[in-house]
Amino acid sequence: MSSEPTKILLNEDEMPRQWYNIQADLPAPLPLPLGADGNPIKPEDLAPVFPMNIIEQELSTERWIDIPEPVLDILSLWRPSPLYRAKRLEQALDTPAKIYYKNEGVSPAGSHKPNTAVAQAYYNKEFGIKYLTTETGAGQWGSALAMSCKLIGIACKVYMVRISFEHKPFRKVMMNTWGAECIPSPSDTTEVGRRILAKQPDTPGSLGIAISEAIEEAVQREDTRYSLGSVLNHVMLHQTVIGLEAQKQFAKIGETPDIVIGCAGGGSNFAGISFPYIHDNINGSDIRIIATEPEACPTLTRGPYIYDSGDVAKMTPLLAMHSLGHGFIPPAIHAGGLRYHGMAPLVSHVLEHGLIEASALPQTECYKAALLFAHSEGFIPAPETSHAIAQTVREANRAREEGKEKVILMNWSGHGLMDLQGYDAFMSGKLEDYPLPEELLKQSLAAVKDHPKI
Repeated sequence: MSSEPTKILLNEDEMPRQWYNIQADLPAPLPLPLGADGNPIKPEDLAPVFPMNIIEQELSTERWIDIPEPVLDILSLWRPSPLYRAKRLEQALDTPAKIYYKNEGVSPAGSHKPNTAVAQAYYNKEFGIKYLTTETGAGQWGSALAMSCKLIGIACKVYMVRISFEHKPFRKVMMNTWGAECIPSPSDTTEVGRRILAKQPDTPGSLGIAISEAIEEAVQREDTRYSLGSVLNHVMLHQTVIGLEAQKQFAKIGETPDIVIGCAGGGSNFAGISFPYIHDNINGSDIRIIATEPEACPTLTRGPYIYDSGDVAKMTPLLAMHSLGHGFIPPAIHAGGLRYHGMAPLVSHVLEHGLIEASALPQTECYKAALLFAHSEGFIPAPETSHAIAQTVREANRAREEGKEKVILMNWSGHGLMDLQGYDAFMSGKLEDYPLPEELLKQSLAAVKDHPKI
């Protein structure tokens, strides 16, 4: 076993005090969001949904944005998060690669999601908002926002995708414990929910549906706003504390990653680990950066780069993103946090400009990698995280085959202690791979054929 440290730690006073905004360094500006009339939206168009201080961040092109002291104070409950050297996984793979992972599972909610949840709750309260509505897939975002709202002092209501609500009942209990209300989506409490249930009473739900329900409720009250856990620019911004910390930690041991890997659903944890390294690449570094998604929901790898709505009811603006179509109902895979139909505009944009790579992996390969990780490193990963692990295993095996000493960094975006039903299904032989059929993809994309072109 190597004498090099297993954990690379930062002190609290080494926490990043600014977020990195990649919009300052893009090779071309991000295409503007469009309204239903096809024209670019104005900031005031978003005001019924988000507070103006968050809208300003969404549109900002400043490179560095200060993190407010009250946000830093709460983040310091678990940040800086440790950078681990996965020595036992390296041994198990017999690879010359050095594997490191940023452990975002140390947050109270168990994932990277509180990095933006705390900030969003803070900015909403500063703006005078008393209630936040949101959606959640696997429940990690809903748990994070419930916790953050309680710590900040505002109320929270979560619409949870029905299939995950049924698969992961203890996520609902976590949200309830932090004082939030959690209901399965689609529900009978909103117009869009009732409409969808009338057509498809047995639907597993989708993030697109849950977003529609949460926005519908938010826009009906002056004291309420909506909060999104991924996709939007300000969310990517808040998550960059992950990569910024990792850069400081690597500097402490005199290393630089050759490969950076994150799983990708809406894009938040991937952006968090990768955007600071994309900044390095723009300024002369040569780091491979890989976003990994499920083959059952292959947004980056098979979804076209188009203008599409972020939700089923088309209440959001049209965003330039890789999309499977806003009406896409994903299969009931266990990586619930990776089942969104669209990819963050910023992540989509950097892929279009060749700044990152994308891969799509089958869920059984991901669960095998997750078990290998648990058997070697001890920690049980979230099903979403397992996609990053599986890609890391692929890259470590390639390093062995090529005889090259690569340094691999992955974002361990959350633990799987609330996701054990998926592990049980896998170990019982009940999980199958599901490559998305081309015909279903064509059907879903038919609904967006008349959208404006990028």
